[in-house]
Amino acid sequence: MSKCEQCIVRQFSSLKALTKDELVRISGCKTSKMIKKGDVIFEEGEHLNGIYCVKDGICKLSKLSANGKDQIVKLVVKGDLLGKNSLIREESTNLTATALNDMQVCFIPKREILNDLEKNPDFSMEVLKKMTKDLKDSEDIIVNMAQKSVKQRLADILIYIHNSFGTDNHGFLRIVLSREDYANIVGTATESAIRIISQFKKEGLISTQGKQIKIENLQKLKFVE
Repeated sequence: MSKCEQCIVRQFSSLKALTKDELVRISGCKTSKMIKKGDVIFEEGEHLNGIYCVKDGICKLSKLSANGKDQIVKLVVKGDLLGKNSLIREESTNLTATALNDMQVCFIPKREILNDLEKNPDFSMEVLKKMTKDLKDSEDIIVNMAQKSVKQRLADILIYIHNSFGTDNHGFLRIVLSREDYANIVGTATESAIRIISQFKKEGLISTQGKQIKIENLQKLKFVE
């Protein structure tokens, strides 16, 4: 089991503000877990007894809409802390976290995190900054939903995945999502997402191989109307 004070991943999260002694204490009580692709880490409405630090892998945060569809609101990568919002609000989770590929996470008990939030102002500020950024990202999503077409939103998410997660050795997006996932992210029907992706292929903006997508013309994709 790796020690928190020696973990490179913590530099990407709010945990970087903790002192060495605090990290040693957390390291002694955390639990490392392997999460398989497709497995649910926690479900909407669940009461968490701690937070998850993502050491490796990616998961999606989604919310069940009134019509029974999952609306994907965020993709979470290594370094992020899962469950901190509900923990601080002392409420059940309002989102479901599902692994998009095999993940490694560390579970840190609630009492340890709350103790550090109370005693370490630098850590509290880092957590507050991250929550504020999450709120801004949510606001941006709402604006995009209102002002951009479905085609533009789909182009945006392809560009976001390309810029944030990169490509594999063959040039395909490293994150492989189903057409239904893409539809749920941009807020449209799966059939519409499939049709737009086919249109992007015909226009030479992307190419596909099964579920995999390769961006062929990033510049033109940025200016889709």
